[in-house]
Amino acid sequence: MSNIKLVALDLDGTLFNNNSKISSHNLETIRRITAGGIHVVISTGRPFMGLPFDQIKETGIRYAITTNGSAIYEIPTEKCLFENAMEEELVSPIIQYLLTLDIHMDAFIGGKGYSPTQCIAAGEKLTVPSSLKKYITTTRIRLDNILKFIHDNQLKVQKMTLNFYPDENGIPTDRDKTEKFLKSIPEITTVCGGYGNLEFTRSDVSKGIALYKLSDMLGIEHNATMAMGDTENDLAIIQAAGIGVAMGNATNSVKEQADYITLSNLEDGVAHALDVFIPAEAD
Repeated sequence: MSNIKLVALDLDGTLFNNNSKISSHNLETIRRITAGGIHVVISTGRPFMGLPFDQIKETGIRYAITTNGSAIYEIPTEKCLFENAMEEELVSPIIQYLLTLDIHMDAFIGGKGYSPTQCIAAGEKLTVPSSLKKYITTTRIRLDNILKFIHDNQLKVQKMTLNFYPDENGIPTDRDKTEKFLKSIPEITTVCGGYGNLEFTRSDVSKGIALYKLSDMLGIEHNATMAMGDTENDLAIIQAAGIGVAMGNATNSVKEQADYITLSNLEDGVAHALDVFIPAEAD
């Protein structure tokens, strides 16, 4: 247990409670771990600018795996240490099709979130927790023509996130159609990041691959890592880590792949797992 040198933590559904807040118990335990010389890093589907900077300050967290592993950042300097993003030739035809659907979409570019203006109405109809809905609908840079923006500025897209609102029968509008389309494209990987959304990156991107990249940068053996998560976009990192931990609120597929199942995100599951595997007396 004492050989763990790096712990990777998902945000939504893991480190966050359902109000997108980090509990004092989780924060105190993270400070204890980092004070003992262990790296604690964020591992999220969010872009860099979607990190909870105010909440994690003075915790010792210095690195973040973002956008499902397509980019790694050093938090204090805001420097991108690694990026594996989708080229315009790959992502633009996909976006062009998605614009014909009644969904909310986000493009994460250079650590920031962008969204087409036409998606505002769909965003207002989302039935995700209020804190997440506020994050999705108020933190994006709205663009009238996202394809022109990408083309004119020669940009790469780290990740796309798609959210769906329920129709009158409670069925997510256009989700089945979207998933079938995305999964027909071998150049991308499509996963669910929670609440029925769909997220896609390049096919050679995952949180697990990024964990190995960051571990190598820090000179840490891959088997000296630990990772926690709750949804499909955490599967790769839970499988890759020396110790993979599923939250008590995780999906069954994540629990089946984990080495350990901790308490839920509403019960300080992160702190509980850290206390089990990195007990205070071992610091």
